[in-house]
Amino acid sequence: MRQERDSMGEVEVEETVLWGAQTQRSLHYFAIGEERVPLSVIHALARIKGAAARANSQLGLLDRVVAEGIIQAAWEVAAGEWDGHFPLRIWQTGSGTQSNMNVNEVIANRANELMGYPRGSKNPVHPNDHVNLGQSSNDTFPSAMHIAAACAIRDGLFPAAESLMEQLRRKITDFDGIVKIGRTHLMDAVPLTLGQEFSGYRDQLRQGRAAVEKYLEGLHALALGGTAVGTGLNTHPHFAALVCGMLGEELGLPLRIAENPFSALAGHEALCGLSGALRSLGMSLLKIANDIRWMGSGPRAGLGELQLPENEPGSSIMPGKINPTQSEALSMVCVQVFGNDAAVAFAASQGNFELNVFKPVIAYNVLQSVRLLGDAMSSFGKNCISGLQPRKDQIEHHLAQSLMLVTALVPSLGYEQAARVAQHAHRHGCSLRTAVLELGLMEAPELDVHLRPETMIGPSGDG
Repeated sequence: MRQERDSMGEVEVEETVLWGAQTQRSLHYFAIGEERVPLSVIHALARIKGAAARANSQLGLLDRVVAEGIIQAAWEVAAGEWDGHFPLRIWQTGSGTQSNMNVNEVIANRANELMGYPRGSKNPVHPNDHVNLGQSSNDTFPSAMHIAAACAIRDGLFPAAESLMEQLRRKITDFDGIVKIGRTHLMDAVPLTLGQEFSGYRDQLRQGRAAVEKYLEGLHALALGGTAVGTGLNTHPHFAALVCGMLGEELGLPLRIAENPFSALAGHEALCGLSGALRSLGMSLLKIANDIRWMGSGPRAGLGELQLPENEPGSSIMPGKINPTQSEALSMVCVQVFGNDAAVAFAASQGNFELNVFKPVIAYNVLQSVRLLGDAMSSFGKNCISGLQPRKDQIEHHLAQSLMLVTALVPSLGYEQAARVAQHAHRHGCSLRTAVLELGLMEAPELDVHLRPETMIGPSGDG
């Protein structure tokens, strides 16, 4: 053990860890649950600390040697080399102060170690005076939340969405000539092609991606420079602009200082809006997953229009059973995202005066939604959509048996006579063609022209 010190006194810390007194206190007082602060937030905080050290050195506020030590240690943390030294739960102070200090302490101890000084010495690098120079947890933590979310969307969610849209595009082409019965209210409707059906899925994803992209601009605005309450006390007037510029160049993001630092600390509109967009994307994905599950149901006692990929056994007791597991996994992800959004909406509403104090739970839920949706879309595209095959015999059987093809007769017979045909066919268990002929409403040659499903998949008439 070694002795670490903070403003409240000495605390014993294991010699093997890089954190200090404040992190150790948090471990003791916030032993709640197992959900840790996302490492992407930790890595973003480390990037902020490295850029802050560069900026403060350029501004003449930080010794060059000290700055270099901080920059090297921060780079190591951002690269994930010390991930095991960030043990804190999200159920802590609502500003994220303990996690900000966890990062400060690890970087300070590591920087001192690199410079030949023992851990816990706080000399020549101090976690507050040097690593946290020009900053407050109140502006660094929300900035890290934005950076982590923006990177996760760019590097994970968007590539997954684009890959799934491409898989769907291929199916649109492959399925273009397959005419099937449509369904509304889970009941038979008029025909369309399987390709047309899948084009709807792709467009739903396009809209979902566009909704998420709408909130990226807000994520690029950082609270840096606001320090404790938004006034910028104890920071250099050029500090925030320098740090944003450095971070933007390093990450390839158009980062900027938030227009109003007071709202950047007290509110989380960008993250709350993003969470709502993720919920909408989840809503679309749930609809798609359920449609695929319905069309693959059976294979003999269900709709059975699609052959789902056979990835793994579906039952421990029923041999040969295959289940729509990719649809089920995606559906559960969507349900989790809906719950996450409810938590984010409530948390984002809880700003009091100059600070929202629900920041860790907002970060955790938004980042979990981004990660889950990205992973689930990748899995669904690779393990389900890419291997889908139409069961053409079943599709043709359902099409031939449907009574709603009678809709094509409405322009010739009128609505009420067409309804009479459908009712007659249903009551007597015969085809529409037989019903029309038995009722004497149309001659066979003319009837055969109208009852062709392939002519019903688009607008009709001269107009």
